[in-house]
Amino acid sequence: MAKSTTMLWGIAGVLFVALAGVAAYKALPILNPEVGGVAALDSGCDLRAGPCHSELPGGGSVSFAIKTPGIPLVKPLDLEVRLTGIEASKVEVDFIGIDMNMGFNRPRLSAKGGGMYGGTGMLPVCVRVAMEWEARVLITTPRGLLAAPFRFITVKEGVALPGGGQ
Repeated sequence: MAKSTTMLWGIAGVLFVALAGVAAYKALPILNPEVGGVAALDSGCDLRAGPCHSELPGGGSVSFAIKTPGIPLVKPLDLEVRLTGIEASKVEVDFIGIDMNMGFNRPRLSAKGGGMYGGTGMLPVCVRVAMEWEARVLITTPRGLLAAPFRFITVKEGVALPGGGQ
């Protein structure tokens, strides 16, 4: 009896490991999609001041704006993407913590017509006073997945940004 119980636990363990492997294999493309082209990062971009623009590899451009003033944490953010010279079947914004893993956070935007996409996202709470983020606009096109990175900083409520901003 003890031998068959041990064998059953062994089989259950092997099945669990196999199931976990299949789940990880299926989830990997969702978490880390294969990007066909990445626009250059504009380090002079300030999303707090207004939309930022980027030229896409192979032609076309993308403009990205976080329309909610101050870019607060744990509050809805009004997101807007404008595409020029490129057709897209899907537009998402992947929020990534630059030096801290903040989990999967990728809202899908709705087509508004005329190359405009809009939607709502939210940044999670962070223990740091200031946090650097990358909003990676992911654009699914007939020629593959394109990405345009835009960086910004969030600060805890009531704390001033360096240089006098809020």
